[in-house]
Amino acid sequence: MTSTAVTGPLRVGIVGAHASRGWGRAVHLPALSALPDYTITAVAGTSQASARAAADVWGAAHAFDDPAALMAHPDVDLVVVAVQLTARDGLVDAALAAGKHVYCEWPLALTAAAAEGLRDRADAAGVRHAVGLQSRHHPAVLRLRELVAEGRVGDVLSASLTYSLSSPEVWSQRYAALFDATKGVNHLAVVAGHSLDMFRSAVGDFTELSATLATRVTHVTLEETGERIEVTSPDQIVIGGLLESGAAASAHFMTGGPAGAGFRVEVHGRTGRLVLTAADDSLVGPELTLYGSDGTGTPARLPLPARRALPDAPVAVANVAEVYTDLARAIRAGRPVTPGFDTAAATHRLLDAVRTAAETGVRQYLRQPAA
Repeated sequence: MTSTAVTGPLRVGIVGAHASRGWGRAVHLPALSALPDYTITAVAGTSQASARAAADVWGAAHAFDDPAALMAHPDVDLVVVAVQLTARDGLVDAALAAGKHVYCEWPLALTAAAAEGLRDRADAAGVRHAVGLQSRHHPAVLRLRELVAEGRVGDVLSASLTYSLSSPEVWSQRYAALFDATKGVNHLAVVAGHSLDMFRSAVGDFTELSATLATRVTHVTLEETGERIEVTSPDQIVIGGLLESGAAASAHFMTGGPAGAGFRVEVHGRTGRLVLTAADDSLVGPELTLYGSDGTGTPARLPLPARRALPDAPVAVANVAEVYTDLARAIRAGRPVTPGFDTAAATHRLLDAVRTAAETGVRQYLRQPAA
């Protein structure tokens, strides 16, 4: 089945909606309810009662305890899959089979090959697709990308990304999958995935890299039971390599301890330097500031472009609203959107290369550098 043209506001069905908690409740629903391009018509939850409660909060006409029923409903043009990868088995494929446009949260899949398969099936279905890699839409990241492309700092010699995140040692059971290397929602997939996609959107892709993964916090305690579980996923991720421009690049993700400083990106060029910093250690909701210097003095704070949608919303909501704004235009124009499933596949390829480099000790080559 192929999606048909849409007139009027796009009708959205959200899988993973909740009346009072969760990422969908905190970010997707506020963004969608504030954007004139969309109307929330259906929600699906883990039970009919929870779905009905969410529908009442957000004014949706339809509530389901079966995502397939939501996807099949004629009042749904766009399906938003806002549940974790571990609870998502078959949901994206089901939405595509129903001929619906899809916005799926990150990570899209366990591997690049699986992400590429979803991209290919979405394209074959003739629907538009977006993925939750919205940090690339922050005004500071967009301006950093523009300045690098314009040659503001001349030929880029190197670029670096660091991200440090505080982490407790007692966690609720619902977060246990974060500490399992096989589940696809650990720090490599989520922390490095979001961060590296933001980084590569601004400075370009890695063409080759080496990597080290280390697990320094080896056990965490589950709050509800007091059980100590073994941690198999890395909390220290170190990457070094070259970008398509030929510039040297590094990234270090540090998780653990009582405090973190969040993001810091530095771009060093022949004629200047650009520095992006975060106000806190939030992964997807920090306020970012951009500084620039021509090398003759202290870097000065640079003005940023205005947001097109929801400029007064919290950062995470505003970033997601930018993706939805582009998605609405793409659906109406019948053209691709960024970040889409192709974006996700490229970021998954980068993560697969990091994992392989760390496991084998062999430098990985992703593609030939630009001429």
